[in-house]
Amino acid sequence: MDKVDLTNCDREPIHLLGKVQSFGFLLAVTPDWIVSHVSENISDFLPVEPAAVLGRPVLEFVPADSIHEIRNRLQFLQPHKGVEVAYGLKLAATDRRFDVSVHFIESNVIMEFEPAASLEGAANDTVNVRIAVDRMADLPDIDAIQSHTARFIKSITGFDRTMFYKFAPDGCGEVVAEAKQSDMTPFLNLRYPATDIPKQARALYIENPIRLIADVSDDGNGILHQAEPDSQPPIDLSGSRLRSVSPIHLEYLRNMGVGASMSISVIVNGSLWGLIACHHNGPLVPSMRQRNCALLFGQMLSLILQARLIAEDRGNDERIASLTADISRSLTSETQSPSLLTSSAQAFCDILNADGFAVVQEAAILKTGTAPDDEKIRDLCDYLIERSGNEVFVSHHISSFISGWDTGNRTVAGVLSIPISRSPRDYILFFREELVQSVNWAGNPEKPVIPGPLGARLTPRKSFEVWQETVRDQSAEWTSSDLRAASQLRIMLLEVVLRMADEAGRERKAANEKQELLIAELNHRVRNILGLVRGLISQTEAGARTTEEFVRKLDSRVQSLARAHDQITRNNWSAASFSSLVETEVESYLSDRTDRISVKGPEVLLNPQAFSSMALVMHEMITNSAKYGAISVEQGRIEIDLTLDDRGGLLISWSEMGGPPVQAPERRGFGSTIIERTIPFELKGMAEVTYALSGVKASFRIPENFVEQGHADYVVPNARGTSVTRNFDAPRSVLIVEDNLIIAMDAEGIFEALGSQEVCVVSDVKSALTEIDGRTDVFDFALLDINLGSETSYPVALRLRAQNVPFVFASGYGENADIPKEIADARTVSKPYDKDVLIEAFTGPAAE
Repeated sequence: MDKVDLTNCDREPIHLLGKVQSFGFLLAVTPDWIVSHVSENISDFLPVEPAAVLGRPVLEFVPADSIHEIRNRLQFLQPHKGVEVAYGLKLAATDRRFDVSVHFIESNVIMEFEPAASLEGAANDTVNVRIAVDRMADLPDIDAIQSHTARFIKSITGFDRTMFYKFAPDGCGEVVAEAKQSDMTPFLNLRYPATDIPKQARALYIENPIRLIADVSDDGNGILHQAEPDSQPPIDLSGSRLRSVSPIHLEYLRNMGVGASMSISVIVNGSLWGLIACHHNGPLVPSMRQRNCALLFGQMLSLILQARLIAEDRGNDERIASLTADISRSLTSETQSPSLLTSSAQAFCDILNADGFAVVQEAAILKTGTAPDDEKIRDLCDYLIERSGNEVFVSHHISSFISGWDTGNRTVAGVLSIPISRSPRDYILFFREELVQSVNWAGNPEKPVIPGPLGARLTPRKSFEVWQETVRDQSAEWTSSDLRAASQLRIMLLEVVLRMADEAGRERKAANEKQELLIAELNHRVRNILGLVRGLISQTEAGARTTEEFVRKLDSRVQSLARAHDQITRNNWSAASFSSLVETEVESYLSDRTDRISVKGPEVLLNPQAFSSMALVMHEMITNSAKYGAISVEQGRIEIDLTLDDRGGLLISWSEMGGPPVQAPERRGFGSTIIERTIPFELKGMAEVTYALSGVKASFRIPENFVEQGHADYVVPNARGTSVTRNFDAPRSVLIVEDNLIIAMDAEGIFEALGSQEVCVVSDVKSALTEIDGRTDVFDFALLDINLGSETSYPVALRLRAQNVPFVFASGYGENADIPKEIADARTVSKPYDKDVLIEAFTGPAAE
């Protein structure tokens, strides 16, 4: 990289290591809070030269109060886990206020400063977001949500044009909603090729979900570092909000006639689902508050879209499960394999939106509806066999991999194949007809590359005029829901076909195939619990009043066993966590009400026998509560307390509160039998259930031979950054003095997770002294934030010292706070801190 010429600079050479946009400046600091990088435009905002900043303590440029606030924000961050923001901070040598975004890169802290915007209207920002999200949640479909999004983002950011840009499975994108100035050319329904947003850019959109380019004519300002070029690589700016843009993208935007742009990522299930793209005719810098409100809305939008898509998938899955169950129940001993396959394919045609199907079994072909001739079907099967795959295969463009594919006037263009034998040979093939459609592209996506100043491969296209393409020989694309439906049909058919295999000469072969297929693809079918399932069937049938009730109850109980089996087989049939059992049951059954059930106490593991038994018990308890008990109403909740008795047995206390009045059941069904008799009968333990008017109470004891205590040791870092293991006895009672609610809650959660039985949290000196003086005993340990707004925690420290109570200070100012000499020997931990830091603060450094 070229050296930057700094006239009259007697320091070491300074080199350019990256660029940032001009509407703010960047400071990067080391763990010692020494400036390691600075953007060369800092002098546009502060009366300092960049060369005079490098290598200096950041306190010379950022006052201690501002550093304290920045450290508090860092407490909420993990490396590569987003950005935190502080508003209206002071800087040295200027009366201007600045908004700052901060994040970690390895061991360095990156701080990006922008002039603070006016606070006028700021109080309404989050209110507007809340109202917009509430309205969005009530909209009837995803199209309406996309349109609402474009209008709202345009109104709060001030951009001339806002678009909702949705990605297709092949990577191209389409503008599906738009809000714009009336005199602008519409982009609605235009499609852009996948090359317009390459994979590297999509990865950055996930890591940094909001991106502003304030002025496309701004080439950026260099980032300086005092080191030789070979000793310091370019700074990683992937998480930066000020990061400058590649000249390729700037030229692309200029070719579109855009003066400024902003994008907000729409991330669903961890993948980039779409973008909210904003364009402006000239330069534009929305304030950091405006951008953060837009980001918050984008995050809420992502959650709402994810919930809508999950709900759609769940409804489809329930329909498929009901259909496969109907097919299985309709089978008789006289049913023949071809008849089963044909009727099953016919039933699934509507779910898969197929126009026809063919069953290919042992060289015989049976087909219905729109389907190719037999020769074309055999050509298709030959291709599938050559692929050597034994999975569901889909394509909406058969002619792209079979040359000369032509089936006449009603062209079959798409196929979904389901293999129905162990080796690729027999298939059910679902077909879709050609869907002739016109696609409007923003420019010709197949236009030859024209060499330019940045090279043929790197030159962005210049034409964005509408280019219409007529798409032929393609069907509607198969969706992920189609794939799941096909997979469930395949599993059902494999089970049934294998069960119906009655040829004596193939009996052993069919049994081997069944074993291999069930292990590889149906691993949740566990042979050693078939007896239990058989018992569940008979007992559930005896207690069910209707067929529908029988099917629903049996399915629920078997699914609970399957979830428990998955957990204990993850680590070769070893003990598993009781808390994870409850969490898994709650997530699968209660979905959006999981926060209303809490588990408190030590982390314990149950061996596989006890884990499977408790899975059924907890399933019945949670199911009953959701139907009749506490969590059947919005205000109800459940508390589960775990303790270990003197012999090492696990005591489980179940308490429901806030629910409707409780009455003992008039009829004792199979569910009640599971709850009251499973543990005594199978584990020789204890189970008692009390139907109090205020809520169900239950007590269970798991004998010690089924119980293991988990996570008794903690790993803490030593002085050289490696790790050593130590036994750790948490302080029984802890006092936390912290005026920031979120940080106080984090610290409280850390001590509770470590095993502290009493954690007292206060925010000021008066409350702390009241807690200390009002006790009959003394605290075992205290964590004191030095700065409590207008006061310090030193009076609390002096009182604790008089009682010989160990304590440590927590400081956002670092370890150089001005502590009174009486307590000057007290240890200080710097924010941000974590569990390992607090363990070492209480116990002292670990020996290696």
